[in-house]
Amino acid sequence: MSFPRYSKYKESGVEWLGQVPEHWTPIRYKNVFQEKEFTSGCTLPSGAISFGRVVFKNDEALNEATKATYQEVLSGEFLINPINLNYDLKSLRTAFSQINTCVSPAYIVLKPKTDLAGNYFKYQLHLFDIRHMKTLGAGVRQTITFADIGSCFTQMPPLSEQTRIAAFLDQETAKIDALVAEQQWLMELLKEKRQAVISHAVTKGLNPKAALKPSGIEWLGDVPAHWRVMPMRMISNVVRGASPRPAGDPRYFGGDEVPWVTVAEITKDDAVYLTETESFLTQEGATHSNLFRVGTLIYSNSGATLGVPKILGIDACANDGVVAFLNLDREVQAEFLYHYLASITDSIREKVKQGSGQPNLNTDIVKNLRFGLPPLEEQELIVRRITDLADQFGSLTAEAQRAIDLLQERRNALISAVVTGQIDVRNQ
Repeated sequence: MSFPRYSKYKESGVEWLGQVPEHWTPIRYKNVFQEKEFTSGCTLPSGAISFGRVVFKNDEALNEATKATYQEVLSGEFLINPINLNYDLKSLRTAFSQINTCVSPAYIVLKPKTDLAGNYFKYQLHLFDIRHMKTLGAGVRQTITFADIGSCFTQMPPLSEQTRIAAFLDQETAKIDALVAEQQWLMELLKEKRQAVISHAVTKGLNPKAALKPSGIEWLGDVPAHWRVMPMRMISNVVRGASPRPAGDPRYFGGDEVPWVTVAEITKDDAVYLTETESFLTQEGATHSNLFRVGTLIYSNSGATLGVPKILGIDACANDGVVAFLNLDREVQAEFLYHYLASITDSIREKVKQGSGQPNLNTDIVKNLRFGLPPLEEQELIVRRITDLADQFGSLTAEAQRAIDLLQERRNALISAVVTGQIDVRNQ
């Protein structure tokens, strides 16, 4: 679809805007918005910016002392995340609130000073965010204040034109957002299908006609009759990692010699192998920990992300939130056991819940986890099948992600063209 241009343009005097329609008015953001006075003790549900929107977030993560420091943001006000501007440059850090909530005091809350179409400035600030705001940061954390934003010039259409622009962009971006949602739904469907296929392979095998027998394990159900059902302690020595004390001691931590595996390292992605770490121990720190060799199967055993396996692609030490399966029986393939443990993560988390306390898997629990063990040759066939399926699902997922990226680029390009007046939508 092609759109007309305005009849006359002028130089805006604003580098990130370029030329704009001649009748638009230059104005500083400080003459459009005022920073809302901070008041603590907000009793509304907590919220945050997520993908360019103000959304409610999990209140359970906040204690009362933290919640008491939060500030109010009401529907019709604007929210800006002013810190860490050089981190994740694609993240949107401005949003127009359409809910009443309270947010971290780190946010900047803005109220309109003049008559304006809120939805228009939602898009205007979106463009300011992706084109210019991230260049204003200073200091290690790349932080800005409202003074930094307020001194910036923009160009403002008449109010009636703001309203028309906002209505047009609401309509067109909603179409794009719907297409993005379809691709995201497809990605979730692929993920669920992949997990279901892998779970079936490691618990039922590849032969749909195989005779079955009860495993005696609730989450496992029936297994092929020729599989052996046994606890982990029968096929490996389960050992917990060790954290040097005191934590953060420079004698032990912050080195560049021995890779340091934490629960966060294990759970940061879905890769089977862990091949690098962000943190390292010194050689002295390694003497106060446990060093595990390449090929060792490890497992997160504490916190909300317990029950996640990884296979080491490097020699590394691990902290006490990790257990390792050492001296794995020769009749057990590490990747088969990895896929089995990954398939029961949700069941394990449900099993070890302890009220509102911190869930934890001690080594005794891990040692007594039971599983069905096929003959080694069958394990190898299952792993090869899973690898092939993972590649297929990965290709389909990557294709869906490429579609999302293209749609997001199209969305940003449309907002840019309309907000800068490169196309005239007044009669659309």
